[in-house]
Amino acid sequence: MSMALTIFEEIFIPYLTRADLVLYNRLLRCYVLIDFKIDELTHQDLGQMQMYVNYFDRYERVEDENPTIGILLCKQSDEALVNLTLPENANIYAKEYKLYLPDKKLLQRKLKEWLDEEQKNNQC
Repeated sequence: MSMALTIFEEIFIPYLTRADLVLYNRLLRCYVLIDFKIDELTHQDLGQMQMYVNYFDRYERVEDENPTIGILLCKQSDEALVNLTLPENANIYAKEYKLYLPDKKLLQRKLKEWLDEEQKNNQC
């Protein structure tokens, strides 16, 4: 989805200022905005995502839907920067992406651990 946002009479060009992915999660009943950053996270990135989330919450979301979620995937994240830049109740998350997958044996071992843990939790 691509749309131009006009804010304070300044036109934001859609291909320059838009979330990379706009999804709707039917189970969560909310929009999920995902933005990919090729560099480390900045406070400008967080502010931009906050603007996107605010726009969707105010103009796209309907009454019975849950608040929009914003996800920033970046080369390097900084939890302190996120905590200082965003309000405590912000529904925005910043995480680092990986350029490769772990080897197959490690993935299998982790999956087995998670399944065993889930089984143990369900027995309690």
